[in-house]
Amino acid sequence: MTFSLVARCRDTGMFGIAISSSSPAVAARCAYVRAGVGAVASQNVTDPTLGPLTLDLMEQGMSAEAAITQVKKQGRFIEYRQVLAVDCEGRTAIHSGPNALGIWAEAQGENVASGGNLLANDGVPQAIVDGFLASSGHLGDRLIAAMRAGLAAGGEAGAVHSAGLKLVDKVSWPVADLRCDWTDGCPIEAIATAWDIYKPQLEAYIQRALDPRQAPSYGVPGDE
Repeated sequence: MTFSLVARCRDTGMFGIAISSSSPAVAARCAYVRAGVGAVASQNVTDPTLGPLTLDLMEQGMSAEAAITQVKKQGRFIEYRQVLAVDCEGRTAIHSGPNALGIWAEAQGENVASGGNLLANDGVPQAIVDGFLASSGHLGDRLIAAMRAGLAAGGEAGAVHSAGLKLVDKVSWPVADLRCDWTDGCPIEAIATAWDIYKPQLEAYIQRALDPRQAPSYGVPGDE
């Protein structure tokens, strides 16, 4: 019911995830990122505990591959789960249980991993990885480009209704956390529109949190 990618920006060290599903509010259950540590997608008959567990293991020094190996040992009903991870050195790993739904597949590249289930075809994750690697610019732009490539390659077997994009950088909170929890339109394009609006303001929101005295104006009525 889901296709996604986790990725690291080689130039900045920023991590991100983008995800879409026919289910509602997919990003609320499946998207996990931690600054300086990595990004994880926990999907397919989702166990939300696996995302934080994988990040904790990588924060303790495990590679993505070692963390996923440990998650496979600790996770309950792991044969139903699909977990994707990228670590602080850009290494990636994926677990796809044999009971993943429908057509499921996975693909990996430098600093990026993609996986999906109930897909229109098994080439969708590779199209997502290729779309990411062929793109340039801000990590958020590249995540959007990759998801559009996956959708163009067929996406999910049915219509998708929710999507999310989450980014972390040098602070302890997500610097972007954009979601479309339900639409009868295209949730990926809804996230793309939100990103186009949010991207120019991203640094201002960080600065307001760190030191509002140095922040730009708020751009609201009454602000001078």
